[in-house]
Amino acid sequence: MHNMESYNLSLLARKIFEFDLPLVHSRTLMELLEIRNRRSFFSILQRFQVDGILQRLEKDKYRILQKKVSSFQIANFLYEPSYISLETALSYWGILPQFPFEITSVTLKKTVTKSVDDIVYSYSHVSNAIYGLYAKEKEFLMATPEKSLFDQLYLVSRGWRSLDLDECNLSNVNKKEFLRICTMLQDDRVNRWIGGLQW
Repeated sequence: MHNMESYNLSLLARKIFEFDLPLVHSRTLMELLEIRNRRSFFSILQRFQVDGILQRLEKDKYRILQKKVSSFQIANFLYEPSYISLETALSYWGILPQFPFEITSVTLKKTVTKSVDDIVYSYSHVSNAIYGLYAKEKEFLMATPEKSLFDQLYLVSRGWRSLDLDECNLSNVNKKEFLRICTMLQDDRVNRWIGGLQW
């Protein structure tokens, strides 16, 4: 049986640095490092955290510290499946003037809030029918301007979020595409809000 001392830690560290992505699950690390013994594996992960090679974000999820990563990438990684939407996406696309104090996403899973390095990540549940119409923007998944507005109105219409329509700058929203999404997703409660949008 291996103990931690019998592993070449500098060789294992090099394997981590050569890994393509900045964020990694523990099972992927276990395969990458080719360590079968779970106790040895978690001892090595602990050592790499002390040495500043890895940061444990939460159970089984790690960040490789020497690699550049954005809080938006972390948002996607912390709770899967999810994509950035709502106030964060609306701010990113210039539709809302202020950047929210938390990074907001939608998910098929239950609604949760997480915190990493003093950044709050909130995830709002939406149904299967509503989830989607996002794209890879740089290195993260984010709703399109039109879909982020729809997602926000979807949650506002159910009393789960708020939105001051007078604050919205809709010049970055393609009205035709937004209305196409509304027609496609057929949500009566959202449709009642559309008249209040100042195009």
